[in-house]
Amino acid sequence: MEIFQIVGIALTSTFLALIVKEQKPNFAFLLVVFVGCTIFLFLVDQIYLIIHMIEKIAVNAKVNLIYVETILKIIGIAYIAEFAAQITKDAGQGAIASKIELGGKILILAMAIPILTVMIETIIRLIPN
Repeated sequence: MEIFQIVGIALTSTFLALIVKEQKPNFAFLLVVFVGCTIFLFLVDQIYLIIHMIEKIAVNAKVNLIYVETILKIIGIAYIAEFAAQITKDAGQGAIASKIELGGKILILAMAIPILTVMIETIIRLIPN
């Protein structure tokens, strides 16, 4: 199973980073970033399959693909912001990590406004006068 590969890589790199951190903290941090990116790239195929499956379900359900694409972009922003914030926290820059998280939340809100508008308009149309 793929999770065992991910966990194996993560645990091995964690132990290696702990050993290297005593002598060369910069190399340990670079190792952690490299392994994080490697794990992310390892999951790209799974992400593609999920996106493809969601789009297929949306087409079958006759849902406007613009909404599905927007939701997928929102999910992508959330994951990327979280990933970047965690790396920044690992580097000891909690303040910058907080700003990344705030930026991600604002971008998500900005992208969600059209969907929220359609939902509110639909609810208003359903309410009798």
